[in-house]
Amino acid sequence: MRLDDVIGLKKVEKDAWEALEKTIIYYQGRPVGTVAAYDLSQEALNYDQCFIRDFVSAAIIFLIEGRTNIVRNFLEETLKLQPKEKQLDAYKPAQGLIPASFKVMTHSNGEEYLKADFGEHAIARVTPVDSCLWWIILLRAYVVATKDYSLAYRPEFQNGIRLIMDLCLANRFDMYPTLLVPDGACMIDRRMGIYGHPLEIQALFYSALRGARELLICGGNEDIVAAIDIRLPLLGAHIRKHYWIDLNRLNAIYRFKGEEYGETAVNQFNIYVDSLPYYELDKWLPKKGGYLAGNVGPSQLDVRFFCLGNLMAIMSELTTEEQSQAIMTLIEERWDDLVGDMPMKICFPALENEEYRLITGCDPKNIPWSYHNGGNWPVLLWMLAAAAVKTNRISLAERAIEIAQSRLQEDEWPEYYDGKKGRLIGRKARLNQTWTITGFLLAKELIKNPSYLPLVSFEPFSAEQASRACEFEIDGFDR
Repeated sequence: MRLDDVIGLKKVEKDAWEALEKTIIYYQGRPVGTVAAYDLSQEALNYDQCFIRDFVSAAIIFLIEGRTNIVRNFLEETLKLQPKEKQLDAYKPAQGLIPASFKVMTHSNGEEYLKADFGEHAIARVTPVDSCLWWIILLRAYVVATKDYSLAYRPEFQNGIRLIMDLCLANRFDMYPTLLVPDGACMIDRRMGIYGHPLEIQALFYSALRGARELLICGGNEDIVAAIDIRLPLLGAHIRKHYWIDLNRLNAIYRFKGEEYGETAVNQFNIYVDSLPYYELDKWLPKKGGYLAGNVGPSQLDVRFFCLGNLMAIMSELTTEEQSQAIMTLIEERWDDLVGDMPMKICFPALENEEYRLITGCDPKNIPWSYHNGGNWPVLLWMLAAAAVKTNRISLAERAIEIAQSRLQEDEWPEYYDGKKGRLIGRKARLNQTWTITGFLLAKELIKNPSYLPLVSFEPFSAEQASRACEFEIDGFDR
């Protein structure tokens, strides 16, 4: 590499760090998070708030840099916003829910307070199902980075974890091991036909279950721990079997019989083959590649590729080693489709024509190959890097980072890109988007030092690994 190139790369990283510093939010003199975007050219709307999902990549960067106080403050303050009492009234957040975002406000007397948004102020009033899952994942990352188990073992944190687990594991109408959620409950927070059991939520749910299992003290939480131990293998087996798509699985689906009844049914979800773009899939799937479908439910198999769910599945060991390698092979073989000119597609393919109109409700922001509907999101770069390190496919991440760093600074760190290859800055994308900046920085750090991977990844699940909290309590820790 030429000296000019090295200097240029260092300048990109330096500018990214300087941009990140401008996004930090302070509450009562303490750093507590980052705004979603520092874009002074547009009306703030809710981009001047700190979103739980957005802050995760920034938090991991701060942990790597040893700036653990901001992550600790964030975890403490967002926990205080969690509803602790059961709610039977409409329009009130459920017990245990973590808000989608928060903002620092000031009373007339000059006293600061945090205003939480549980979706009641959001466009289309979407419910942030993923926030509580990301919160546990981040708490676990903080403990891994700092070895500060005392924070997680504090009574209010134990209760907060328990309330989230109650929300996810308690009485429900559904009988699958997956979580049933409405449309717009995750990163894709607009109508995109992902209601039901979307992959992104299931991968986050699996990670949160594993994080909770590591952090919960057994004394007083035996029922939750037992429920997690039951759910984890069931959820893993369900996803690996029913969500997996490769050529062998596609051949089996193609020969499904419909209207089967009883315990011996092979087509358990009554999938009608004519509802699938079978011949397009047959052409698109590489011989050794595969991926987890976007959604599975009654007569529903959403065969779109959703990036976050597949990459998080690799990081959490939700997929088998063979499946993880197949997902990375798919990304490599279908690079132009899934990565293109800016890593990487949030989903593929985009909904078009009548399908777009019916499923998105003619959403002008989610036109084909834009925003959530096939747009390219640079924040996903850090997840690609983590999955690449996990599977020892680092060259893929290096290739993606090289593409990203050639444009992101010049384009002023856009929220997303449009077009089939991601060549256009998103029509309504915010500039200086915080998680675009931190996604790039975190990807670079993970490749530079793979020892950081345990902050965002898990080893194969075993009860022995999860027993640390029980041993800690037995050793006499005063809760």
